[in-house]
Amino acid sequence: MLDNCSITGIDAHAHVFSRALALAGERRYTPGYDARLADYLGHLHANGLSHGVLVQPSFLGTDNRYLLDALQQAPERLRGVVVVERDIPRDALQAMARVGVVGVRLNLVGRALPDFAEHGWKAFFEHIAELGWHVELHRDVDDLPHLVRQLLPFGVKLVIDHFGRPEARLGVEQHGFAQLLELGRSGHLWLKVSGIYRLAGTPSQNLEFARQAMPLLQQSFGLSRLVWGSDWPHTQHESSIGYASVIEQRQALGCSAQVEQALLIDTPRQLFGFQHP
Repeated sequence: MLDNCSITGIDAHAHVFSRALALAGERRYTPGYDARLADYLGHLHANGLSHGVLVQPSFLGTDNRYLLDALQQAPERLRGVVVVERDIPRDALQAMARVGVVGVRLNLVGRALPDFAEHGWKAFFEHIAELGWHVELHRDVDDLPHLVRQLLPFGVKLVIDHFGRPEARLGVEQHGFAQLLELGRSGHLWLKVSGIYRLAGTPSQNLEFARQAMPLLQQSFGLSRLVWGSDWPHTQHESSIGYASVIEQRQALGCSAQVEQALLIDTPRQLFGFQHP
């Protein structure tokens, strides 16, 4: 088990997995390599970061055992976000909470949109709220406002993945992103400044979108609602992106020391339940 350490920076979004694991039957991607915890912790150390949030990858479905095992290897340094069935027993969620799980992910990319008015969702979100967890939403930006409006009445904290997955070439004025900015004023939404390379444009278009988006996000969400994540190991983009690349992209945003302090320490420490020793 790894020792506790003070917080020098929190990576709010990463994945660990092994290609030897049983994969979900319905998946968009099959890894051909291992993303080991030791490698991830090495990237954190090499880049002056101390803590991380591990997110269950979609291709492992609801089998969170590998992630839960990783959390128990570095309990003071890691938190987890799991993927679960809606009818999961409350005691199973509580057991996950005891090893450092702080949220559930709804990865809806490529899937039919759920109807959160259906029976079963209310009890599920009540359990999530009771635990103090958040719900992480991963979906293209055009559908996010509709989903967020359905979820807000449940009273759970909502975290939006990867800038909301807008299309960089359409600019910050695109309808879905503008609506997301408006919803950010609710005070119930957080957003991950992550996955710049997933914004569906050229590298220069993606970075320019992120640069233009940052001041708008700060104005709408506020610094207390924005966190940064590496998205390591950059699935489906491994050939062109590495940990050093995403550090460079973050630095290219030109954030002030105050913004960096909020993105890397203050906001994720509170959202994910990290504490100084």
